[in-house]
Amino acid sequence: MSNGLIPATILTGFLGSGKTTLLKRVLTEAHGQKIAVIENEFGEENIDNDILVADTNEQVIQMSNGCVCCTIREDLRSTLSELAEKRRKGELDFDRVVIETTGLADPGPVAQTFFMDDEIAESYLLDSVLTLVDAKHADQQLDTRQEARRQIGFADQIFISKTDLVEGPAVDALAHRIKHMNPRAPQQRVHFGEVPLSQVFDLRGFNLNAKLEIDPEFLSEDGHGHDHHHHHDHDHDHEHGEHCDHPHHHAHDDDVKSFAFKADRPFNPAKLEDFLGSIVQVYGPKMLRYKGVLHMKGSDRKVIFQGVHQLMGSDLGPKWLPSEKKQSKLVFIGIDLPRDILLQGLEACLV
Repeated sequence: MSNGLIPATILTGFLGSGKTTLLKRVLTEAHGQKIAVIENEFGEENIDNDILVADTNEQVIQMSNGCVCCTIREDLRSTLSELAEKRRKGELDFDRVVIETTGLADPGPVAQTFFMDDEIAESYLLDSVLTLVDAKHADQQLDTRQEARRQIGFADQIFISKTDLVEGPAVDALAHRIKHMNPRAPQQRVHFGEVPLSQVFDLRGFNLNAKLEIDPEFLSEDGHGHDHHHHHDHDHDHEHGEHCDHPHHHAHDDDVKSFAFKADRPFNPAKLEDFLGSIVQVYGPKMLRYKGVLHMKGSDRKVIFQGVHQLMGSDLGPKWLPSEKKQSKLVFIGIDLPRDILLQGLEACLV
């Protein structure tokens, strides 16, 4: 990468979803990439049994295909800075980092490390959060474990594995349920952890780009948005205007939800900044991911903002094209967020 930052990917997912299979491929396949894999915990379902030499004093192990594997003994921050340091000194050679979190870890604090810590931010670029979902056990895990729902809310890309063990309509219903929790993340059905590496790396999920990956019609203002669903996964498209009434779809009222805000009138920049600032102060811990492409009064350029929990960043994007309709679009994904307060508050920030 031209700017010399090391891309980092966070891999999260339910137990048994195929993370180990995916990592094993990354660590042993001859893909020509030098990847450092950081394991956040040694569980029993672990790659070290098969691949890693059981030499536990050595924290960083170089693989035969040039990959580096590292187990976290201290915290993530010190591990990342140690790896970057060794790379600068030429002691280790790797192009990117994959961090595997434990089965039920919250990826939030891991993602925040890349923004909160100056030293880490100077060495690494967070590329994306990938979540693997086990189709067979997902409904039960999503029903009973908030951590599993949070992992969905955080994702930039979702891989649904083990779909061969489940009937088609049940997989469709699961895909649909996930889409309501997180409409920004494209979904893909994969066979166990067998995902082409091109679909794992350089996804730019955390980049401030002028593209908002969801169609806000999916969450239109009537409270359900069931008239206009657009799905971006290939297996499962609703025609425009078709009603989506899946059996047992409304049985799940998940606490992780998403909603969108759209406006043609421009925002008053000072009001919006104050409002968003106060919202993240109060609701930050419950805000998983949020992003917007904004039409601001007095600016001929798009303003792009996104955040994780309390951390929010914004950037000037490209100019609005003469042919484009100037419009703000925002999406929020969080746990029991007060939709009405947010929508009314945003409305009040318009010029």
